[in-house]
Amino acid sequence: MKTLIKQAETLIEALPFIQAFHGKTVVVKYGGSAMKDPILEDEFARDIVLLAAVGMHPIVVHGGGPQIGHTLDQLGIKTEFHQGLRVTDERTMDVVEMVLTGLVNGAIVRRINRFGGAAVGLSGKDGSLIQARKMRLEEGDNGAGEGIDLGQVGDVKEIRPGILKTLIAQGFIPVVAPVGQGKNGKALNINADHVAGRVAEALNAEKLILLTDVDGVLNADGRLISSLTDGEAARLIADGTIQGGMIPKLQCVMAAVKNGVKKTHIINGSLHHAVLLEIFTKGGVGTEMVQEHSG
Repeated sequence: MKTLIKQAETLIEALPFIQAFHGKTVVVKYGGSAMKDPILEDEFARDIVLLAAVGMHPIVVHGGGPQIGHTLDQLGIKTEFHQGLRVTDERTMDVVEMVLTGLVNGAIVRRINRFGGAAVGLSGKDGSLIQARKMRLEEGDNGAGEGIDLGQVGDVKEIRPGILKTLIAQGFIPVVAPVGQGKNGKALNINADHVAGRVAEALNAEKLILLTDVDGVLNADGRLISSLTDGEAARLIADGTIQGGMIPKLQCVMAAVKNGVKKTHIINGSLHHAVLLEIFTKGGVGTEMVQEHSG
């Protein structure tokens, strides 16, 4: 009986959050360790189905770097990286698009639907959702100013969210592969964090959640910062407290809160039911960011 009462208390704790977020859009970037463990994959799918079942509008934007790398290795296609970005020629882009829009996207859709959801897979080319432009890296040291040609790698020029709004209105869960539509309809591979952030902005989402392989943003002592403002984040980057791969993630969520997203969250996707714990508990499990003036 005590166990049953505890379960009821857990539901009661979640009630204010369910009421507050009913009818609101939540964009979740899915990737990292959460996509490598079948148990975590099932739990993530259930979490997304539950969000929809209590009246929220979840949108999943996924990555797939490891899966792309594995497929390229199998095909004997060598990969070159610059500043962590994959140089993507036409042959590589064919593989990227096949893996992201086919294998990875299809697997996520099937899992969500297996647990009672109504997921629909699409890429940024569908409905002209993601308008993209070709990205070039600055050389930096040689002063040439010509930049490094990354091939079919892009960033987001514009999000046209009509197809997402239509799917949501019909009760579907969109699952988006980060392949954009470039000049002359050419496919461009885009960072999934950036796509998720721009989708959240375009829809004025209540929340943007980035699943990572770390607990969140850490302070100088290595302790988790549970809540911070975009201004505080900028100061932590400037003074060197935050370094490496966390910087672009923070820049992504900082831009999102500046452009209309109510709250953003960086959480560890390897935690069981991380999405539910962050949304439906008072303390959450990662780092929450809001605009400075709203805090």
